[in-house]
Amino acid sequence: MTASALPAANATPVTQLPALSALAGQAGNVPLTRVSLAYIEARFKLYLRFGEPARTLRLDGWRRCAVFLPNAMLCRIRWQANDYGTIRWQLMVMQAATPLDAAQRIPGVQPGARLLLHAEGDANVRAVLKRIDGIEALGIAPAAVSPAYWRTLANRLAARSPLPEYTAERHAAWLAGRTFT
Repeated sequence: MTASALPAANATPVTQLPALSALAGQAGNVPLTRVSLAYIEARFKLYLRFGEPARTLRLDGWRRCAVFLPNAMLCRIRWQANDYGTIRWQLMVMQAATPLDAAQRIPGVQPGARLLLHAEGDANVRAVLKRIDGIEALGIAPAAVSPAYWRTLANRLAARSPLPEYTAERHAAWLAGRTFT
């Protein structure tokens, strides 16, 4: 169920960031990406590892909806368990799309996003989480990392090759390249 399908009384804002004030005059013109999140104790967790939602709506006691502006980067993790332990680990790094972008359909992401990295399984997810922790140790927000790095990480995971570290030099080069476009 999407946030727009619920009555306004049930959709209470949990977090509201300054980015939302930029939308005040053009709310109908900005395409937003809605990402479903959920938490069921000891069974199911669908949560953000990084990303700055413009707004988070609490739908009920166990579901939320995070709303992202175009081009926002985010990482969503899915963890599932049964009576015998963990049955699924999934990590996706994605970028909220604009109306002119080619976007992939991703369950729980409306209308879709650009999928930069998809990791399945305990070993792959832990390897990517280690890289994210390394990025944060450099003082760089993972949401500010180059999309090309996430794609490279995805390709290396698929090829079972060693995963590259993200360095401050690589980040500085990416930021310098963005100023010229």
